Amino acid sequence: MVDDSVLKQKGVKKGLTDELATRKRALNFYSLANILPDPDIVLRKQGKDMRIYKELLCDPHVFACVQSRKSGVLSLEWDINRGSDKDKNAELVENLLKNLDIQKLISDILDAAQFGFQPLEIMWKKDKSGYVLPEKVVAKPPEWFCFDDDNNLKFRTKENYYGEELPKKKFLLAQNNPSYNNPYGERTLSRCFWSVTFKKGGLKFWVVFTEKYGMPHLIGKHPRGATKAETDSLADMLEEMVQDAIAVIPDDSSVEIQEANKTSSAEIYDKLIDKMNAEISKAILGQTLTTEIGSSGSYAAANTHMQVRQDIIDADKKLVEGVINQLITWIYEINFSNAEVPVFELYAPEDVDLTLAQRDKILSESGVKFTKDYFIKTYGLEDEDFDIREDFYPNQNPNFKEFKEQEETTPGQEQIEELFKFLSETELSKQAQNMLSPLISLIENCDSFEEAYSLLTDKNLKSKKFEESIQKALFLAELQGRADGLD
Repeated sequence: MVDDSVLKQKGVKKGLTDELATRKRALNFYSLANILPDPDIVLRKQGKDMRIYKELLCDPHVFACVQSRKSGVLSLEWDINRGSDKDKNAELVENLLKNLDIQKLISDILDAAQFGFQPLEIMWKKDKSGYVLPEKVVAKPPEWFCFDDDNNLKFRTKENYYGEELPKKKFLLAQNNPSYNNPYGERTLSRCFWSVTFKKGGLKFWVVFTEKYGMPHLIGKHPRGATKAETDSLADMLEEMVQDAIAVIPDDSSVEIQEANKTSSAEIYDKLIDKMNAEISKAILGQTLTTEIGSSGSYAAANTHMQVRQDIIDADKKLVEGVINQLITWIYEINFSNAEVPVFELYAPEDVDLTLAQRDKILSESGVKFTKDYFIKTYGLEDEDFDIREDFYPNQNPNFKEFKEQEETTPGQEQIEELFKFLSETELSKQAQNMLSPLISLIENCDSFEEAYSLLTDKNLKSKKFEESIQKALFLAELQGRADGLD
């Protein structure tokens, strides 16, 4: 508490530093033995505890939606951001998380989204190096716990129904969107309770409806003067006929089979269950298209729904990171004083561009050698994650056989190639040199473009012989092509 004299000197009233709006002073708040009642509306009306929400997980659609939401976070990769920590403390924490079964720990933390909050008890143990580290982190049933007027977690026991205070750094607490008014957190299963209840009722009536109208009705007819014994005997035979499809009846009796046609009535139950499933999907996943494919869906709508689900996954990811980082902070406070605390992070693995990878594979097999910098930049790898295999490349690997495409050639084609080779290396190059030498000399001696143009029209550059050689080569190529049947 700040001294009143100091506040008066600074011109600050005492009320500005105190919490005025508290539960103990509130007009409409009452608590029993300093226990904060659970504000969940469903639990209040049912007069039960959170165990009724665990029964909801028996519903296949609820279980599928919960697993889908969890899998969005469980599929992420994790890492320890060491910052500027150069010692082995961060490596110690990383190995510790691996030994704690990090996937199970993340799954337990995510239960807070379904039940509002999830306590996790830490079993500390001193190792051989003298460090006090968590040996196990165990999720405990949330219905065993409650909160007091100051929003502190308390454990209810047989000796103390109103809860015992918990030691510091003993329990991690994962809470889903907690508030001052509701430290118990928001429960997605609370939003599913009535949908699952109505769904169960609809299924029950549907089963009765199917049993009643799904099988044909057998109608037995007796003459008007039949006795009660004969009527009862026919009824017994019809009952046996339902199971065995065989009956023996008097020749003056008759049996009719009346088919049931109640398809339109059965659709009512189908629509009710589909509606309840859609409400469950929206409560847990925020949307419906990732769990239900409808004929009226579109690609744009599916992308929008997937983005909504991704936003929920990102929120769950922050919940997990916050709890595990709290555990790491406690480890450092107990063992490493004045050390920078590393940060636990979840991230999505980047998908490898298969087209790019296939291209690089083909180039590598052709003799191209990529550098480590290229792989780091292109595929997001770390320098210490890989090495370049020197025995893989053609110039280093004696088993590598250079691949060179072999094209079939015809004798005519070879002659043409020899002809052009001769023309390009001897005759044509000599003619081009004879033609261009006087041209270059002429242009160098001119003072203007007009003068060069005037002289070019008057001089004979002897280009006719060059043109005749080209025409001859083309003519020979055409004749050889016709002879080879390439026309």
